[in-house]
This record gives sequence, structure tokens and C-alpha cells, in this order.
Amino acid sequence: MAFFARPASASSAVRIVNPNTKDEPAPSPRKDHVQRRCRNVMIYGYCKFEDKGCVYYHSPPEEAPNPPPRSASPAVPAAATSPISAHAVNAPVFIPKASSLSFTSPSPSAPVLRQSPSSPAPPDYRQSTEHYVYSDSEQMSELDTQFYDDSQAHYNGYSPDYAQNMEVPFYTGPSQVYMSEPLDYHLYTPAIPSAFVTSSTASHFVPPSSELRRVLQEQSHVIRSAPPLGSSLPEELQGYHTFAPIDNISAPERKKFFNLGSIVYRAINSTDGVSYVLRRIENFRLMQQSAFNAIEAWSQIRHPNIVPVHEAFTTRSFNDSSLVVVYTYYPNAQTLFDAHLRSAVPAHLRNGLVPLGHSQSLPQLSQYVQPTGSQFSHSQSLQQLQPSGIPERILWSYIVQIASAIKRVHEAGLAVRTIDATKILLTGKNRVRIGSCAIWDVLTYDQHLDIVALQHDDLQHFGRLIFALCCNNPQATTNGNFQKSLEIISKTYNHDVKNIALFLISKNHPHKNISTVFEMISGRLLTELDDAFEGIDRLENEMLSELENARLVRLLCKFGFINERPEFARDARWSETGDRYIIKLFRDYVFHQIDERGNPVTNMSHVLTCLNKLDAGIEEKIMLVARDEQSCLVVSYKEIKACVEIAFSDLSRSSSRT
Repeated sequence: MAFFARPASASSAVRIVNPNTKDEPAPSPRKDHVQRRCRNVMIYGYCKFEDKGCVYYHSPPEEAPNPPPRSASPAVPAAATSPISAHAVNAPVFIPKASSLSFTSPSPSAPVLRQSPSSPAPPDYRQSTEHYVYSDSEQMSELDTQFYDDSQAHYNGYSPDYAQNMEVPFYTGPSQVYMSEPLDYHLYTPAIPSAFVTSSTASHFVPPSSELRRVLQEQSHVIRSAPPLGSSLPEELQGYHTFAPIDNISAPERKKFFNLGSIVYRAINSTDGVSYVLRRIENFRLMQQSAFNAIEAWSQIRHPNIVPVHEAFTTRSFNDSSLVVVYTYYPNAQTLFDAHLRSAVPAHLRNGLVPLGHSQSLPQLSQYVQPTGSQFSHSQSLQQLQPSGIPERILWSYIVQIASAIKRVHEAGLAVRTIDATKILLTGKNRVRIGSCAIWDVLTYDQHLDIVALQHDDLQHFGRLIFALCCNNPQATTNGNFQKSLEIISKTYNHDVKNIALFLISKNHPHKNISTVFEMISGRLLTELDDAFEGIDRLENEMLSELENARLVRLLCKFGFINERPEFARDARWSETGDRYIIKLFRDYVFHQIDERGNPVTNMSHVLTCLNKLDAGIEEKIMLVARDEQSCLVVSYKEIKACVEIAFSDLSRSSSRT
């Protein structure tokens, strides 16, 4: 007969006892696993507020014995089970704060282990109110680690893990980082430094941003302008076509070289499609081919202040024997005479001297440079001497640039022979270039002139040019105006301007050469160099704003390749049920919007904004509605961009296999 018997050993029973009486000290509650460890203990090794109400976790001061190892057996015999203390019975029940953190409860037969001081420190969690959000992660690196987590320092809003992190229990939400999705222009063009930001200010060589764009647009318009109708010019000449006269051909007084008529044309080269300037010398018959040796020598000279010479040839296409010299074309350029000295010339002398269009033609004014007494009297020349010349900074810039060009030509064993206000081009803001080079060498090839004397004449003409620019009169050194011109220069400009002008115009100076000139103006070279570098920086930053300006065109080309391909109409992969359908709906969203009256909406701002967001692939979501208005899709620009890239990659692979 079965019966219940008392256990053989009392150790196999669980003894239930009453809690301690009130006179005994209450046991300290067991530290929960998710409590934070005190940072004072972690940093200093102790906490002076431990006994004064510090709410954080502090390790016990004494070393507790290591707990016995767990048994690998799932079942524990009753005889081997140790009794459970009353402290373990009264321990609070642990309740996880989030479902993603899972903890296994100990079995009733397994011993309860007390937390050892040598166990790993509990993970450091914070509530969302303890986070500090910074717009720049570099600023966070300068703070102490108690103000932010490592995950914030490496935050990337475009990372695909960004959405997955929202499942973390203490995730703070995206509203603390971005309130809206901006256009990511920084992915293509870095921010322009504040020192070079486009504004109304201008440098010495570069105009303001708005003025620079206007100048470039005008130059482009002049280059591509059509020639006048009804002209009797040849249709093609030595590989050049589309001739357009720049000078006024019908003027009674034409520009001349050695009393030979000179006309300037603009023409396009058939080889490279670039516009050039062709200066034609009328009624000149070249007797020897060796005269073109000077053209070959000048074509080797490349200098930023010299108009390059390309080639020369003779022709009878203009119903005479003409010499044609080809130069680089600078649209909208004008001579120093037109820019600074034309207002000082009487109107009856300017008749026939005004170039048509733009003055890159370098008009020759020999009849004005050496006028007769009846044309320009002594009293009239005195009236034209005005103390209001060009600013001294611009004058020194002209002097340095022209001197640099002369030095380059003299070092090549040649002479410029065209240092005159009517032959020097102003091609940009304070940029000058010497033009009409090599023509004098061809016209006087049989005279065998001394090159040293010609170089000395270059310096004399350079000095006369400085006097003319300072006094606003090309006759400043003739007709008894020399002393008056010196007085004007002394009152208006620095004494260095007077010294360099007198040195250049002198005839019998023992050490007169271009190298001595640079020794005299050496103090001005650094200023010119600094302004040149500043102009380069301005131009580079203007170009920086145009980087990747074709990215929207590339995106539109991809749309054109992908949408509505008839050869894939029956292909399931290209049907309107997959990624291609999203691309089609997005095209309708961008380009085929209508207003409440059913009229098409042509809003370029909407198109550019959508294409920029698509090109950047941001997380902003939009709703795409089908054409029948029976279904809609909510997708992000990032997902649409992925669809476009996948579809275009499929097309590229198909074309590469064929």
C-alpha cells in the first residue's frame, strides 16, 4: 500500500521563514541590470556622494567569493539543491523595458547568483532627454563623452542603417537632426570661401560676378554674329570663310601702314572653326618669299600681353595684290586710344577714324600722330592737355604689362615697332595686348634696319605713350607741350611715373634698355603679381559654380533611354508593373502636372527642384498617382533613383553584349 513518507533529509526541503524583524537592518535592494554605473567610480575610482544619496550603481567594496559554476545538466537532483535564502525570495521581479532585449528567467531549481564586482560593467543607457544634438559632428568630438554617444558622432542621414536604428529602445527620432530634406548641392560643388563669394566688389583684373557674365555673353554674341548681307567679300580665302568687316570701309580716311590702306576682317577658319582677325594691306606686292621669315619668327612668340601671330599670305581675291596677316581674335576689345584718348581729339580729326563694331582691329592713325599745323594748332593742343589722366594704379598696370611684352620681344632678337595707343588692345579689365606685330617687318624686309636702333625706338615710343596716357593727349610730347606735360605729371602722379617716363623718352642715355626699366619699376611688380593671383582666384571660383552643371541633362537622357521603349513592350521585365512603372509615374509627376482647371503647369522651378532631389537621392517621400487616378504609390527620391540606375544598367548591359 502506497503511502507518503517524510523526506529522508531535511536539506531537500525548502524552508520558509518569516522576514527579518524591524530591528534588523533592511537589506539593500539588488541592483538592477539596466541601472547606470556611477561615472565618478569609473573616472576617479570612488564616489564621495555614495553615502549621500547618489542614485547610480556602486560596486561593493569587498571582494565576494566567486559563485560556483553552473551545472551543464538540465536537471538538478533534489539532494544537491541548496536552500534558497529569504533575500532571494523577496527579490523584485525583473521586467524588461523593451521587447528587443530578451532575458531568460532562472529555473526554480537553479541557484540565484549575486552580481560579482568582477563581472562586466552594465551597458550605459540614457534617456532621450539626455542627448545633445549638434549640427556638426566635428563640434561633438571636442566635447566630453558624457554629452553624446559614439553613434551620434558618426551619424549619417543617408546611410541605409538609419531607418533600422529606429527600432532601438532609446532611439531619439529624426526630428532632432533634420526638420526637412534640403537640396544636396554640396555633393557637387563645395561652398565658395567667404573671401571670394560673388558680390558687387571687383578685383583689379576681374569685374564683379554679374558684370563678368554680361561681358562673356556679349563676347559670345559677337563671335557668333552673322556677317552683313550684300557684301562683295570673297566666300572663301585660304581656308577662311564668313568674312565680316570690322573697320568702316567707306570712311574717307582709312588706316594706313606706310601710306598703304589697311582693312580688318573677322573670318572663321575651316579647320578648327575658330574666329580670327585678318588684317589686309591693300595694293602691296610682295617680291620675295623671304619676307615671310619675320612671320615665322613672330609666330613662335607667345606672351599674355602680345596678340599672337598665326600666319600670312598674299592674295588677289580683293581685285588687287594684298598682304593678309592672321591674328587671334579678341571680341569686344578696344584700343587704348578709344578707351582713354578719343575724347581729347577734335571731331573733324576723328572723321573716318572710328572703327566699326569693336576695335580689336588696331586702327592706324598715322595722319593723326603726325598732324599738320592746319589740322591741329598749337593753341588747340594746349587746350587738350588735361590733368585728369587715368588712375595711377591702372597706369602702372599698363606700364608693367607693356614692358613685359617688350622684354619678351627684345629677348627674341626682334623689335615691336607698334608701341602706340592706336595699336595696343584693351582686351579685358585692365588687360592690354600689343597688336599688329610683324607687319612692319614684312613691309620693310628689304631695308636691313639695325635691330638695336629699332629696340631703342621701342623704348622711346613707350615713353611717349606714358606721357599721352598721363596727360590725356597723344600730343603731350610735341608742339611745345613737353614742359606743360611734365607739370601735369608732377602734380597728378608719383615721382616714379615721371622718372620712368623721362628715362624712356631720353635719346642719349648710356644704359637704356628694357632690363634697366624693370630695375626701376621692380617695386610695382609685386603689386601687379598679387592682383593677378587674386584675379585667378576669382575666376576659379566663378568656374567652381559651373561644375557638374550637366548632371540634370544626364538624368534627362536616362529618362529618354528608359521610358516607352517599343522593342520591350512585351517583355515582362520592362512592363509597367515594376520599377519602370515608378519611373513613368515620376515623369508624369515632374512634367505632366495640371492645375485645377486641367491646364498644363509649366513650372520650371518645380522641375529643377524635383530633378535635383532625384539626382541627390534624398529620403523625402512623394506620392505618385496613376493616370487613371485609381492607385497611388508613396516612394522616396532615393528609391526612384535606384530604379533609374537599375533600368539604365540593364540597357547598358544589353547594348554592350551586342
